[in-house]
Amino acid sequence: MTTSHNTFIKICGITREVDVLACVNAGANAIGFVMYPPSARYVSPERAGVLAKLLPSGTQAVLLFVNASLEDVKTACNAIPNAMLQFHGDESPAECDRLAQAVNRPYWRAARIPTENTASFDLVKFTQDYSNAKAILLDAHVDGYGGGGKTFNWSQLPPNVNAHLVLSGGLTPANVTDGIRLLRPKALSLAVDVSSGVELDGQKGLKDARKIQEFVAAVKAADAIE
Repeated sequence: MTTSHNTFIKICGITREVDVLACVNAGANAIGFVMYPPSARYVSPERAGVLAKLLPSGTQAVLLFVNASLEDVKTACNAIPNAMLQFHGDESPAECDRLAQAVNRPYWRAARIPTENTASFDLVKFTQDYSNAKAILLDAHVDGYGGGGKTFNWSQLPPNVNAHLVLSGGLTPANVTDGIRLLRPKALSLAVDVSSGVELDGQKGLKDARKIQEFVAAVKAADAIE
């Protein structure tokens, strides 16, 4: 996570070498690999390890898990040294801490925000419950786990959240500037996480280099606004 006017950019659901290189060339800070087999963006730990070898020093690998076992977490971490964890399922605070401590890695915790009535979700309590998380990732609640490409009502979030936040869920080059503008004042720092918004039309897991460039450019434009 970086300063309030230098938004950390993560691009998730990477499955191909060409997409890793597109993210790196565009200036992304982190690359996400989905370790959840039911996902269309899933890659095996071995495949993720191959892709992660293309990352330069300073670009963070992030492993996304959904209700994974300790064995699965350890296997993935052995394949991708220094990767950060992201828990996206029903993991309790104690379970997140246990898994992260077992592999000695920091983690983000995803909060599944309702799309109908954002105000009904107690984000302040959630961040307190998961106080050991390095950041809380805000994603729209959809059937299944993540990757729905839907936004939630950003304006209904609390005015002040004592946590580092990661805005996710339905982000695109067209709306990320507005998202940053609305959420930056609410958090200790802000990151953004995109997946479907930079994919080739209708092709989950296959990224569009042009959209990646446009997304990063839009984030930097938002950062330039004082």
